[in-house]
Amino acid sequence: MSIGHRHPEKLTRAQMAERVASDVPAGAVVNLGIGIPTQVSNYLNPEHEIILHTENGMLGMGPEAHGDDVDVDLLNAGKLPVTEAPGCSYFHHADSFAIMRGGHLDIAVLGAFQVSQKGDLANWHTGEPDAIPAVGGAMDLAVGAKDVFVIMELMTKTGTSKLVPELTYPVTGLGCVTRVYTELAIFDLDRSGNVRVTETYGGVSVADLCDMTHLDLIDATE
Repeated sequence: MSIGHRHPEKLTRAQMAERVASDVPAGAVVNLGIGIPTQVSNYLNPEHEIILHTENGMLGMGPEAHGDDVDVDLLNAGKLPVTEAPGCSYFHHADSFAIMRGGHLDIAVLGAFQVSQKGDLANWHTGEPDAIPAVGGAMDLAVGAKDVFVIMELMTKTGTSKLVPELTYPVTGLGCVTRVYTELAIFDLDRSGNVRVTETYGGVSVADLCDMTHLDLIDATE
């Protein structure tokens, strides 16, 4: 789909992560998934005392570690070196999953291959015969967190939308995604299939997004 003569200034991955960070409320307990979501830790307001959880058994994760701050024993679920926040604690992997499954997380920030208009999530397998499945803790996070925020690029490399009427990839969780952050827009979802566009970037219109996604989107940008 072409948007005419306009060339939208898409958000970078870092800008997408920063935008998500601005929506995380003070005091929230949050899990950041592998990929773009891990960058959210770099933009959280330290005065908000947000508690980061990682499923490999850490509560109180700080931003990514660099240089002399790198400790090879301090890694997040994506195997990236991280820092400790004050009061950081460690526990067994099973206890960490009990936190996820027990409804103790306010927000999980995840990547996705697809999200349906009803908030269904596909992010562990493309279904291709040669693809390597990587479910990790995604299913537990999808059903256990009170809110699931997805960060993903809206369009694939072949020009098809990842925000779809119905999933065509294997399901991670049903009706779990409440908000999708992309390089072109932010979408709020509900289980009835209503998709509200709350922000757009670079001159892309809601009509453009309707054409790109083949969805009947609601303009909530004002």
